[in-house]
Formats: sequence, C-alpha cells, structure tokens
Amino acid sequence: MVLINDLESIASVLRRDSLISTTAAGSGHPTSCLSCAEIMAALFFNEMAYDVKNPENPDNDEFILSKGHAAPILYSALKRAGCIKNDLKTLRKFGSPLEGHPMPRSLPWVKVATGSLGQGLSVGLGMALAMRMQKRKSYVYVLMGDSELAEGSVYESLNFASYHGIENIIAIVDVNRLGQTRETMFGYNLENYKKKFESFGWETIVADGHNIIEIINAVKKAKFSQKPSVILAKTVKGKGVSFLEGKNGWHGKALSESELEAALKEIPHRAMPKISIKSPEKVKFGIKLRTLKSDLYKIGEEVSTREAYGRALLELARSDPSVIAIDSEVGNSTYSENVEKDSGTKGQFVENYISEQNMIGLSLGLSKKGMNPYPSTFSAFLTRAYDQLRMSALSSANFTVCGSHAGVSIGEDGASQMGLEDISLFRSLPDSVIFCPSDAVSAQKLLFLSGKMKGIKYLRTTRPKLPVIYKNSEVFGIEDFKAVRESRKDEAVLVGSGITLHESLKAYEKLTAEGKKVAVVDLYKIKPFDSKKFVKFIRKHGGKIVVSEDHHGEGGIGEMLISELRDSGIKINHLFVEGIPHSGAKDELLHKYKIDADAIAESAKKFF
Repeated sequence: MVLINDLESIASVLRRDSLISTTAAGSGHPTSCLSCAEIMAALFFNEMAYDVKNPENPDNDEFILSKGHAAPILYSALKRAGCIKNDLKTLRKFGSPLEGHPMPRSLPWVKVATGSLGQGLSVGLGMALAMRMQKRKSYVYVLMGDSELAEGSVYESLNFASYHGIENIIAIVDVNRLGQTRETMFGYNLENYKKKFESFGWETIVADGHNIIEIINAVKKAKFSQKPSVILAKTVKGKGVSFLEGKNGWHGKALSESELEAALKEIPHRAMPKISIKSPEKVKFGIKLRTLKSDLYKIGEEVSTREAYGRALLELARSDPSVIAIDSEVGNSTYSENVEKDSGTKGQFVENYISEQNMIGLSLGLSKKGMNPYPSTFSAFLTRAYDQLRMSALSSANFTVCGSHAGVSIGEDGASQMGLEDISLFRSLPDSVIFCPSDAVSAQKLLFLSGKMKGIKYLRTTRPKLPVIYKNSEVFGIEDFKAVRESRKDEAVLVGSGITLHESLKAYEKLTAEGKKVAVVDLYKIKPFDSKKFVKFIRKHGGKIVVSEDHHGEGGIGEMLISELRDSGIKINHLFVEGIPHSGAKDELLHKYKIDADAIAESAKKFF
C-alpha cells in the first residue's frame, strides 16, 4: 500500500497542475478539479490496476470521468502516472490532445467522450458488463459530479445495475455542493443521496472526500460488496485555496496570473513521489468464430424486414460470441428476442427494459471493451437517446442500432409510435452509416454488412410484411444503390427506400401500362452516399427523379438528394409525410400522406 503522506503529496501536485494548466489556457474548470484531488490520487496511485504502457490492455481497470469538465486533473493524473508525456500547459490549445473535455480521438487513455452530464454511469456499466462476460477481474470506476444526479439517465443506470447484479463497478460522487450557477438541488444533504442510491439496490458508502484513508477504506468496502457500489464523497469546491473554497461564482473560471500566484502559495509545493502502479491481473479470453449462415427466402414470400433482422441477428450471434443483442423491452416486436430464446446464444441477450438512454450508453461501453452490441427498439423511441448517440459518435463507438416500426406504415398505433425523424437523427451523427432495407434478403445482407464496418450503423426496419424482391445471391455494396427496374428508354426515375420502394414498383406498373418509361431505384444506403455514381445513372435515365419516403421532409432522404444533386441539373419531385399523422390502416395512411403508388405515379407524370 502506498503511504498516505505520498498520496496527499500527489493530491497537491494534481491541484497545482490543474490551476497552472487552466490559467495557461485562459479557461477551464479549476475549482471542479480541486474538489476531487484526493479522490483522483487514491484511485490512480493506490486503488486502480492498469498497464501504464498499454491503454488497450483488456485487463486494465477502467476510469470514466463523467464530470468531464474536470479534464485538467485527469490529464495531470495520467501524466504523473507515466501514461502520457504531453505538456499540461497545452490544455485547450488547438491541435493539443488535451481538449477542454476528454475526447478519445486525442488520447488513447480516454475511452469515451464526456462532458454531457449524466452519461458516464451507463457507459461504465457497459464496460463492467463486458468485463463480466469476459470473466475479467478488473473494475470500472466512474467519477460523477453531484450536479449530474439531477439527470434522469442516471436513474436508468441505477435500475439496470442492481437488477443485473453488476458488482464490478464503483461510482464515486464528488459532492462538492456547488453547481454552475448555484447550490445543487440537495447540497450537502448526503442522507438524501444515500437513501436514493440504497432504494435502487446499491451499496452506499459515505466518506470525507478529502480524507485519503476514508476514500481507500470506502473502495475496499465497495469491492467486498455483492452489489454495485457508490461512494458519496463529501468535498469542498475549490479545496485548497482560501478565496475559492466553497465560493459560488467560480465555476468554469480560470485564475488570472496574479490569482494563480496567490493560490499556489496556499498549496504545498511537494515533489512527486515515485510510486509503482498496480499491474492488472491477466485473464485469458478468446472468441472462436463460427461459420455465418444465411436464411433463404423465396421471391414473393412476405416477410417483414424487422423479422428478417431478428433472424439475421440470431445467425450473427451464433457465429460470433462477441455479438450482444440489447433490447428495450420490445424484443417480440424487433425480433431481437430470437437471440434470447436460442439455447446456443445463452448470455448474448441483454434486457434493458424501457430505458433507451441507458441502452445506448451500455452499447458504447460494451463496444469499448471488445464486444459487438446490437441495440434495438422502435425507431420513434431512439429520439430520446439522441444525446447518448451523439456522445457515442464523438467516442468513435462501434455498434449497430436497429430502429423498427419506422414511418406511417405501422398504421393504427398512431403518431407517437411512428419514427418519422430517425433518418435525420442518424444523418446528423459524424461518420454514421444508414441502411434502409426493403425486403428480407436486403435486411439480412445489410445487417451482415454492418458487422464488418466501424462506427455507428443504423438499420431502419418496418412493421408490415413485404414481398421478397431479391434473390438470395444478391450482393449489396457499402456505397451503392440498386436499379430494380430500368430500360434504355426511361425518361424518369422513381426512388424509394423500405416500403416506398414497393410503392414505387406499383407506380412503375401503372406508368408502364400507360406507355411511360421509368426506372426504379432502391436507395438502400442513405449515408454515406455515392452522388457521382447516382448522378451518372439518373442522367442516363432521363435526368428527373421522384423520391418518396416514409419520413418527414426535414433531414430525410429527399433533402439529402436535393443537397447532393444541387448543381447537377437533375429535376427532383419530393414526396414525404407532412404534418402529424393520424391512426389508420397502412394503405390508408400511405395514400393520405401522398407517398403511395398513386401519388408517385401522379408526380412522375408531371415530367412527361
């Protein structure tokens, strides 16, 4: 065990580093760093086991700074531990890996982006769950701020952890009483916090966050518990500097040079002790891949794309033990329950219940520890997890999301269940991939394809059964589209995705019967999009298109095409769902909102 005096010296070093680096940057959150100095010293230099030369060592203990604004003290701890060599005075400078809030693109020791509060715990749970699946001996430590305990996503995580009995996670709450503008909701009422965490089934330990011995004893107690554990560490914001301690109005303010000089006089200037970091305990974990098999479908057979997704997901899970199906209690609608019911994929299904924000956070954490998550729910409900998806994109996450029951085609359930903004949501995420299958074969092939790609992938599936239009041998490329009908005499092109492809095929029959020549394109890949290849095809077939989509106009397929083809000279008629849809039968709604075969054919006739 490291000497307590040495850990206290390290806390002083971390404090000084945080003050000096934020003053050099001219911005930052020094007082939020000062309150957690002893916590960071105890964790990084006494409790955590990690390979300082290898941030990707799978047996490392993991640390998540959920209160991401305290990034300067994290960078200080990493440097003093020997993990990084960066000059701390480059904090927040353009081009420096020491960004204002932690980003994994900059530092390999930062596994996930933090800064949007209330998300660190769910990500930590994902990591801890992956460690348990891999039978590792390591722990996940999540340092939270007391302000973020107002976020509802935290309580989704608390529920999940106790229900699933995740013991290898330790949350530490820096209860420093002050938020950005005022005292936090419950200030120093630690009894209130304690009752909350205990009511969710967590081992709850109260400690003086500035007493190294109490922090160490609290961590030991947490490790002996058979529950997920939280340490409520009572601290003082701005600790160590008299004119900052417990004072409101200093949040997010760097000290001036003169203020820094005065502050450093109050913090002991101690030499950094030489400390050996604990090495992680090695555990052998290997994944044996099996042959991936495809379901075989018959042309004309009616199968919903959501059902085909479930079948394909089961085959993926059978072939790869790292594949984890996660569902928010709609598994019998998304068909992810196939993985849960199959005896050969035991342990590869995680029931998340109705907590979509936690589902995405879990997926991020799982992906960062080598698992391959497939979260699924109704496409409409993914909007409530947008911030988690946004932060996952910033974290270079690797998982595939399935949003089922997209569009008005779900019918009688009504507007609250209709995903009509999901394409725009995923289009806005950096480096995302969007697939929109139109039949069982394409759903299967596109899901298999997504497993070979990195980043956040989105598969949009629909409720109704649709006829199979592709042969089982059909090949789907990463950046492509398919011409399902074409001739040398075409004067326009009908473009559809998902259910509107089938409506476009019906419109094709109507137009052909009237002697009008059109091609039909399946735009199964919405992002990224090969505009050059598409423009070449459209010009070859009349230079005019009718694009129809079961989605709102804003941010959807049509808007994407209009933007991509802006200077091409191609004429575009755009059909989409306007207003707030009503309940009704599928065909009634497709007709009412003018995205059915009749509307497509009428729109195309305007080109003739």
